[in-house]
Amino acid sequence: MSLRLGDIAEALGARLHGDAELRIARLAPLETAGPDALSFLSNPRYQQQLMASGAACVIVAPALADMARQRGACLVADNPYACFARATQLWKRHIAAAPAAGIHPTAVVSPDAVVHATARIGPLCVLERGAEVGAGTVLHARVTLGEGCRIGARGIVHSGVVIGADGFGFAQEDGAWIKIEQLGAVRIGDDVEIGANSCIDRGALDDTVIEDGVKIDNLVQIGHNVHIGQGSAMAGCVGVAGSARIGARCTFGGGAIVLGHLSVADDVHVSAATVVTHSLHRPGHYTGMFPIDDNARWEKNAATLKQLHRLRERMKALESRLQEHIPERP
Repeated sequence: MSLRLGDIAEALGARLHGDAELRIARLAPLETAGPDALSFLSNPRYQQQLMASGAACVIVAPALADMARQRGACLVADNPYACFARATQLWKRHIAAAPAAGIHPTAVVSPDAVVHATARIGPLCVLERGAEVGAGTVLHARVTLGEGCRIGARGIVHSGVVIGADGFGFAQEDGAWIKIEQLGAVRIGDDVEIGANSCIDRGALDDTVIEDGVKIDNLVQIGHNVHIGQGSAMAGCVGVAGSARIGARCTFGGGAIVLGHLSVADDVHVSAATVVTHSLHRPGHYTGMFPIDDNARWEKNAATLKQLHRLRERMKALESRLQEHIPERP
């Protein structure tokens, strides 16, 4: 399969510099692209790779257009990465027809579940009583949508996802645990994508809520009664404990943790492996990881870190004593 470069530019809404009749047969990274490939450059730090690339055409930002034209054809877009993302969608539409909507014969769907006629339910999925699947949504193999849980339009749920398992709720009495029945559900908005083997627990009383446009990677755990705002994204192995509230347009790097009952403001960005131990009320980029080191040095630094509070108190006492002996200026 190949496409005219002019047709690609028109479909992507990019400005073409070069031969519109050039045929593009594949998409590829700069370093491996050949004379039949379309590639992209979104980070100006890799300009050297741009000039060395053998790609037939490269998607670039306006600031790099002149440089790109020196080596050959280019597509100019204000956001090259987003333009390339649309190119991958264009390619997928042309190389493989989308499977037809419908319910796979091996899926188990409750008679009380509601599945939109344009949705696709994959092999071995389970939809329990009262579950709802919106228009154009795709559930891949082995997805479980629990009782009363709903997912909106155009969602993508990858294999092994469990939506609506019981939240982790127990009360202790006389050394024994008493289960708190989880009576809420999960409400998921439109255009949400959930990665393989992630779990979203149902609420204890109110629902767990995932708003429109949220993107969740593989192996993410969302606890009961969590609320995630519109357009937020979480990389693999993120964990959000029960009743935490995440704002809109937030991002969480892989392995980040949010403790329960905390609030995170809109437009907060949390680095990988960071543990959020208190509410974050202002937008910004937050990091809380302890740097990797040689183990012996790490142990010494960790031991010193444990003494910081005591050292701080000693320093304050010394400063106070010094102030007592410094004469006041006339």
